[in-house]
Amino acid sequence: MLNVKVLSGSMIAVLLAIGSYLTLISVPGSAVAPGGANKLGEAAKTAQKTPAASLTISDRTIGAAKVGMTFGQLKKALGSTAQFKVESPFMVDFDSVAVSRSGKVQYRIIYAAGTKLKDTDVIELLMTDNPNYKTVQGVGPGMTLKQAEAIYGQATLSYNVDNEMREGVVFAKQPTRNIMFVPKAEGKQFAGVYGAGEGGFYQTNKYQTNAVIRSVMVRN
Repeated sequence: MLNVKVLSGSMIAVLLAIGSYLTLISVPGSAVAPGGANKLGEAAKTAQKTPAASLTISDRTIGAAKVGMTFGQLKKALGSTAQFKVESPFMVDFDSVAVSRSGKVQYRIIYAAGTKLKDTDVIELLMTDNPNYKTVQGVGPGMTLKQAEAIYGQATLSYNVDNEMREGVVFAKQPTRNIMFVPKAEGKQFAGVYGAGEGGFYQTNKYQTNAVIRSVMVRN
């Protein structure tokens, strides 16, 4: 994760702080596979069935929510079937609007803490920890890192002490870097097993045996 200070109220800074670390992680042979699912080989067959469009995570969408659309457009698309709840604070530096159906949170719109998400504001960051949502290859919240590696290739986990020690994981053959995976290991501070870092940046290909994907983010 980049050593970037979050500027309150700036969505550009929010995206840099959470997302652009992906371009720094060094993964041997980690070129993003062109063509997505068609290049993932036989390993993709281990994934669950392709989710319905309403439950799909893509490089632009989580279900009906799409980065680049306004909050008002999402409200109109979902109609009266959805409920919206502001969560403030949600985590350090960020607030969210939780989008629910039938009392179950489907996904969240993440934005800078200390600001208010207006209907005219453009959605730039989405997150879900709902296991019903998956990529077209079947990867989503709740899946073990070992299972995800069978589909997307070697996992590289990392965190930066200057970015609230938020841990992320990328896979060598994941079809897009606009989708970000957040890992966890129950009972452990980190999902990764780290050695010495450099300049506050830590990176590893080793992880706890119970490591899973906690949540998935999609950025603009």
